Amino acid sequence: MCKIRYALVTGAAGGMGRAVSRALAADGWFVFALDLTPREREENILPITADLTDEESVREAYAKVAAVTDRLDAVLHFAGTYMLDSLVEMESAAFDKILRVNLYSAYFVNKTFLPMMKNGTKVLMTTSELAPLDPLPFTGVYAVTKGALDKYAYSLRMELQLLGISVSVLRAGAVKTGMLGASVAALDTFCEKTEHYRTGAKRFHDIVDRVEAKSVPPEAVAKKVRKILAKKHPAFAYSINRNPALRLLSLLPKRLQCAIIRKILKG
Repeated sequence: MCKIRYALVTGAAGGMGRAVSRALAADGWFVFALDLTPREREENILPITADLTDEESVREAYAKVAAVTDRLDAVLHFAGTYMLDSLVEMESAAFDKILRVNLYSAYFVNKTFLPMMKNGTKVLMTTSELAPLDPLPFTGVYAVTKGALDKYAYSLRMELQLLGISVSVLRAGAVKTGMLGASVAALDTFCEKTEHYRTGAKRFHDIVDRVEAKSVPPEAVAKKVRKILAKKHPAFAYSINRNPALRLLSLLPKRLQCAIIRKILKG
């Protein structure tokens, strides 16, 4: 008789989280699908509504999972939000929100569900291809949170390896999800409201449109996750849909990077 494998998926109502949940359920996993947005019950998928930025709500989710199992074979983080704004114009509340969603939620979940992580459990956090790169203007706040999440994940890997738990990150580029549409809307809003960067913002909009046109479906992410979970000893970082231009720019000296961006956005 095959042993049931249990996975916890955050952001399970979103494009990537939903695709991963369904792929694992099809493979015979039992998935606890956490999200602030309620989703429908499916075979091998138990939806749990939770605000992952609130530690008490995460504890309540833990109790619901504990009623089914005392072990998680995988903890997969897809909860996240996108924000595009000027670091000197954005509201403090917005800065706090993106930090809580992109960083604090992972911290709360990993801390709370640690008792269910055993020797062999795999933790995977979705950061961004921007995480190890130098941020572009107006994407700075997003890159800061994903960069912090990436560093948090590596620090956690160093610690949890002592307990037999692996921690990895998936640095995804543009994926065809609701977040991609949200990023376009955020850019439109920024272009309309900015008082200091109007000309540059419009030119930056053209760049983002070209970058995000080369996106992959969330099913490609699910396929990648399945491969990672199949590995006995997963590496720390995996990438999907990397952008050559962004990688090349980050290889250049900082002064040259700034000069190129200034030339493109100011003309």
